[in-house]
Amino acid sequence: QVQLTESGGRLVQAGGSLRLSCAASGRTSSSYDVAWFRQAPGKEREFVAAIGWADGRRYYTDSVKGRFTISRDNAKHTIYLEMNNLRPEDTAVYTCAADYRPLSPTGYYLESEYRDWGQGTQVTVSS
Repeated sequence: QVQLTESGGRLVQAGGSLRLSCAASGRTSSSYDVAWFRQAPGKEREFVAAIGWADGRRYYTDSVKGRFTISRDNAKHTIYLEMNNLRPEDTAVYTCAADYRPLSPTGYYLESEYRDWGQGTQVTVSS
């Protein structure tokens, strides 16, 4: 099992930037793929981005393509989400999730693909 701790969320103005971090601990000697999800008030949680361990494959939801970048530092067991040109609709609790199974090209966006979850970090974008 991997324990995940997010950080970096805060209040930012529209057009601004943030970098979220997801620090992994526990069984980090094994490879694991990681995704970011977010949940806005009154809405269901949605997939944001994912990255593979071995080949660094990246997936993004359409609404963040060109604005967000997911990356990882395997030596530090940390996954990052660089968010640029933030919009009020990006306001949400951002949570990272991990699983030891390789990312599925057809299922990477599903919550059920990830076993371990963090507690989340709040991102608020003001207009």
